[in-house]
Amino acid sequence: MASNTAHSGTLGPILSALATMQSNVASKDKAQAHEFLEKFQKSQEAWNTTGSILQDSSTSVEARLFAATTLKGKIYVNGPRPIRTQLCICIASLAIQMPTWRNVLQMVGSAVSNSPQGLDSLLDFLRILPEEVTEGRKINLTEEQLTNRTKELLEDNSKQVLSLLVSYAQASGTNAANPRLYECIASWLREIPAVDVVNSPLLDLMFGAISSDSSFDAAIDCLCTIFKDTRDVDENKTVIQELYPRLLRLRSKVAEASGIEDNDLLKGMTRLFAEAGEAWVVLIAREPNSFRSLVDVILECCAYDKDREAISITFIFWYDLKQYLTLEKYMPARAALADLYSRLVDIMINHLQFPSPEGGDEADLFDGDREQEDKFREFRHMMGDVLKDCCEVLSPTECLNKTYHKIRAWAQTYAGQAQANSVPHWQELEAPIFAVRAMGRMINPEETSVLGEVIPLLTQVPDHDKLKFQAIMALGRYTEWTAEHPETLEVQLNYVISGFQHPSPEVVQASALAFQYLGTDCRKLLGGQIPVMHQFYESIIDKLKPNSQEEVTEGVAAVVSVQPLDKLYDTMKMFCDPVMRRIVSLAEQAKDEKSENVVADYLGLIVTFIKNVQPYVSPNEENPAVKYCKEILPALSSISKHFTRSIPILERVCRCWRYMIISYRTATVPLIGELANSIAEGFQASRQGCFLWATDAVIREYSYGAEYVDQDTSDSVFQFFGQQATVFLRILNELNPNEAPDVIEDFFRLATDAVRFYPRKTITSPLAAPMVQASLTALTLPLVDPLLATLQFLRDYLDFGFEHPPISEFTSDGGPPPKTSTEVRSAVRQVLQQLGQQIVQQTMTGLMYTFPEDCYGDASAILLTIFSLAPEAAAQWVASTLQLLPPGSLKPEEANKLMTSINEKVRQDEVRKVRAILQDFTNSYRRRNVAPREGLGRLEATRFRFAG
Repeated sequence: MASNTAHSGTLGPILSALATMQSNVASKDKAQAHEFLEKFQKSQEAWNTTGSILQDSSTSVEARLFAATTLKGKIYVNGPRPIRTQLCICIASLAIQMPTWRNVLQMVGSAVSNSPQGLDSLLDFLRILPEEVTEGRKINLTEEQLTNRTKELLEDNSKQVLSLLVSYAQASGTNAANPRLYECIASWLREIPAVDVVNSPLLDLMFGAISSDSSFDAAIDCLCTIFKDTRDVDENKTVIQELYPRLLRLRSKVAEASGIEDNDLLKGMTRLFAEAGEAWVVLIAREPNSFRSLVDVILECCAYDKDREAISITFIFWYDLKQYLTLEKYMPARAALADLYSRLVDIMINHLQFPSPEGGDEADLFDGDREQEDKFREFRHMMGDVLKDCCEVLSPTECLNKTYHKIRAWAQTYAGQAQANSVPHWQELEAPIFAVRAMGRMINPEETSVLGEVIPLLTQVPDHDKLKFQAIMALGRYTEWTAEHPETLEVQLNYVISGFQHPSPEVVQASALAFQYLGTDCRKLLGGQIPVMHQFYESIIDKLKPNSQEEVTEGVAAVVSVQPLDKLYDTMKMFCDPVMRRIVSLAEQAKDEKSENVVADYLGLIVTFIKNVQPYVSPNEENPAVKYCKEILPALSSISKHFTRSIPILERVCRCWRYMIISYRTATVPLIGELANSIAEGFQASRQGCFLWATDAVIREYSYGAEYVDQDTSDSVFQFFGQQATVFLRILNELNPNEAPDVIEDFFRLATDAVRFYPRKTITSPLAAPMVQASLTALTLPLVDPLLATLQFLRDYLDFGFEHPPISEFTSDGGPPPKTSTEVRSAVRQVLQQLGQQIVQQTMTGLMYTFPEDCYGDASAILLTIFSLAPEAAAQWVASTLQLLPPGSLKPEEANKLMTSINEKVRQDEVRKVRAILQDFTNSYRRRNVAPREGLGRLEATRFRFAG
């Protein structure tokens, strides 16, 4: 009772004052009431009292509104910044969606401007408003309303905001150093032209703020935003002329940051200069002498960055400048700035060096900081890309020559001191070797002046793990050059092979990769070394990790592929039979996932041989590779039947079958019956999509009209497709689409090829309608790849409803006809008449709610196709879909406007414009709505049912 009395005693004067404010009384009384309420709002007791008022449903609406306003003001002005930020977002969202609120800035300003904290709140609100207007989601306005509101809130207020910010900044030194000021300026640069800011007192304050610790980052961000706004250098010439000299005056801060080892200062200054360089790069190319100082200071930032904290900020600049300097138009600038790029090469190579361990522990170069080590390794490859840029600006030979001199200088100084476990200053050798490796792609195989000196040095690099790794990797980059210089092959091959015996796993992996490239690029030079190659292969293959096994096998297979035709079968058998024996033996013993993965890895080696050994054989001769494939088909089929739940094994077996078709094409005719049976049985037993992937290769290769394929074979292959499609439809009948996304993707890629290569048989098949029905179920998936496969199937299927489908040129029964047959067009239109409503509904549902952005193009193309084939019916299907939308998500007048626009375009025979109308509508709807938590309600897709 006491508390209620106390509450009533506090609330009474408040209610009375509120009543006075709303009544027709003398101005003096209203002024007194206003003063009382204002004093109450600032009092400490207002916290508890307003909370009590809000929790008491018996109080009037006016009292609760006053309490909410009071509480909001107390939190908004003085509360923690995260809370103020969220309130700013709320107010900004309200301002956007409340067009009748005309004086937003004035009202917010007057509400918070009575204290320094209130001014910070105003700056927060001003910063957030442009962000929410341009990037905010769930805004319940039409595109036209949003455009108008954007103009009212931003464009119409830009001059007022600039004036307000200038006044605030000039009011005191504290204000000028407030980071919120510069955050606000950066946000409003979306609306305020950069020239207006540059010509205002804010520019001097902004450059001055760089010297303040509190405002340094915000001032840098703001200036970088201005630089971005001046990328159109011709339009912003006067602005750049104002900014550039001021920017150069800050150059001394780069040396200062290095002198005091202030990494944050160096990073900030590097960003400032680099982003100016990116924005004005075309001016640098046009006027290299005028802007040389900017390039020079960016280079200086790179040189001073001892800890490699800032240098990566410059990488985009060096790439952008290279893009201009390598154009014929800017050859003078290329010559004028060549010396800077030459210095850049030296700087980059120095930064490539691994650190020297403080404690002398060579096994722990980063003091146990694995994250720092990974960051450094990634960073080196980025620097390697900069070296490639330098090769294009200077010349590859000049850059390579720099690395050669560094390698030779190390060899002359330290080579004699190197021992097995101790290589002095190895970092100074490893870095230029890495640079040689990084520049490999830029060096012409016909280069004659430097590589002949570099390659012999690489094969003499000491047995230090990091040095040998880098040397072998570098040799692997120059195998095309080696193929042109056979006299260097033997010493390189011996050096690479020696790496397989190294205790470092990284060196072994590097050797496998380099061997792959040597075998591939020097296959003709190694063609006579088959016995030695076989002995080497058998000795090391079981010792390697799976990736290295595959790389070495690819190198060996390349050498096998150049064997004379009369020796090819025996050579392939020599290498593959031992692998197949391993597979069969391991398969008999495999009892768990780990042992099954080993079987899969060895199966992958057989794939590599089939993929790479592709001899040219005339149609009248037996293909020796196919002869060998025939021998291993029973073993592969048996393995697929036994391991129906091991996806790695099944995928490798299917890959073998697929590459038999891809590599040997119609030469596999003698195998096609057995092969198709194995694929069909495997899919039936396992329900894995890889069997559909293998089926697709058969469909493509043996279509009607394919060279050396008779009609009976093509007929059989289409029957094979029908069998696989029936099994798939039965699977989908039993499963939820989310349980089989990969199978769905593989099937609709297969179905797309069936439509393209067998249009008449596929489209007139009894399976056509069930496949389209299945595609609608598949469109409920949230995954990009299966959705794209399904949408592309629908597009291609529906395109055959036209007289001249876009894909008719690919294939057709008996050759590419000029027109789609009446029978095919009629079949498409019949399915469209039957399922058109569902297709439109599911496609629009996806566009409005569930499709990822990558699917929008195909989905809207389907709607266009449907409108082109059946415009009036399509319009009705769209109208029916709109009626199913959740209540309140679409205003009746908006739906009427949409349908009026669509019907008008249909009447005017401008159905292509309907696509744009629907795109605008679905974009707007998607922005304003999210999918209901309970699902899509009446838009929910029906469960797929198949009775076949």
